[in-house]
Amino acid sequence: MDVLFTVILVIVVALVFDFTNGFHDTANAMATSVATGALKPRTAVLISAVLNLVGAFLSTEVAKTVSNGIIKEGPGGIEITPVMIFAGLVGAVLWNLTTWYLGLPSSSTHALFGGLIGAAVIGAGVGSVDFGVVLTKIVVPALASPLVAGSVALLATFAAYRMTHNARARGSERGFRHAQTVSASLVSLAHGTNDAQKTMGVITLTLIAAGYQGAGTGPALWVILACGLAIGLGTYVGGWRIMKTVGKNITDVQSPQGFAAETASAATILISSHLGFALSTTQVTSGSVIGAGLGKRLAIVHWGVVGRIATGWVITLPAAALVGGVAAWVASTSTIGLVVVAVLALGAGVTFYVLAKRKPISAHDVAGTSADAPELETEGVR
Repeated sequence: MDVLFTVILVIVVALVFDFTNGFHDTANAMATSVATGALKPRTAVLISAVLNLVGAFLSTEVAKTVSNGIIKEGPGGIEITPVMIFAGLVGAVLWNLTTWYLGLPSSSTHALFGGLIGAAVIGAGVGSVDFGVVLTKIVVPALASPLVAGSVALLATFAAYRMTHNARARGSERGFRHAQTVSASLVSLAHGTNDAQKTMGVITLTLIAAGYQGAGTGPALWVILACGLAIGLGTYVGGWRIMKTVGKNITDVQSPQGFAAETASAATILISSHLGFALSTTQVTSGSVIGAGLGKRLAIVHWGVVGRIATGWVITLPAAALVGGVAAWVASTSTIGLVVVAVLALGAGVTFYVLAKRKPISAHDVAGTSADAPELETEGVR
C-alpha cells in the first residue's frame, strides 16, 4: 500500500472532519445570539467563521496533546499507522453527521478521540493508548467543564437580572444584545483555539507516523492554515439543526442569559486551551445554557432535552470507537479494504445529506425576534 496515497487520503478526511466540526459546532458560539435576535443568522456565522480561523493561530497546545498524547507512538510506544488514523477519522466523521442530522449537540472532540482510540486498539492493541492522558486531559475536563461553565453562567445570569430589575427595561435588553455580539465573538475565537487544534494534531500525528515529520514536533504552518480554513468554512455553512436545540429547545434564552452563557463558555474554553485540555466546546456551551436557564427566576429548563443531550455525551466516545475499530479492521487488510471503507463512508455521508434535505431546518426555526428581522434560509448541507 502506497504510504503517500494513504497520507493524502488521511489529510483529506481530516479536513472533512474539520469541516463537519465547524458546522456541527456553530451552535456553540452563535445559537444564543441568533435565538435572542442579537445577530442575524448569516452575520453570526460569518463572524464565527472568521474568528475560528484567527483562533486557530493563537495556540497549538491542544494539537500537541493529540499528536503526542493519547496514542503512544515513537520510541517506547507503538507504530501508529496512517491507516489507523484514517479509520479513526471515519468513525468521527460518521458520528458527527449522525448527531448533526438528529440535531444533537454531541462532542466532536470525543467523536475524534473515540475513533482514534478504537482504531488504535484494533490495529495495535489496548496498550497503544495512554489512558493516563485520556483520563487527565479528556475525561476529567469532560466531567468538570460543563459544571464549571454552567455554575458561572447561573451566577452571571442571576446577577444580570438583579442588576437590571429582571431586564424589564427596553434599554437593558438592547444593551445585552449589543454585549452578546462581543461575547459570542469570544466564544468563536475560543472555539478556534481548541477545536481547530484537534485536526492539526491528527494531521501532525499522521505525518509523524509516515516519517514525514519528526516525533515530538508541532503542527507546520500549512497544517494550521488548512485546518483553520476548513473549520471556518464549515462554520460559515452553518448548522441550524443543532443551533435550534441549543438556542431554543433547552430553555427559552433571553439576551441577559445569552450574554452570561457565552461569557462563561468563552472563559472556560480559553483557559482549557491554554492548559492543553482538549475539552468539548459543545459540552461547555450546553452546560452554560442550562446554567443560564436556571439562573433566571421562573425560567423553564426542558430536562427531557437535557437528558437526551447527556445520553449523547455518554455514548459518543464508545460509538465512534466502535466505528473506528471496525473501519480499522477492514481498512488494514489491503488497499481494497481501505477503498471499501472510504466508499462506504462517502455513501453514508450522502445518505445523511439526502435525509436532511427531506426534513430541512431553517434559520427561521432558530432566529429570535428583534428590530432587525433576520433573513431566512433553508439548511441543506448545513
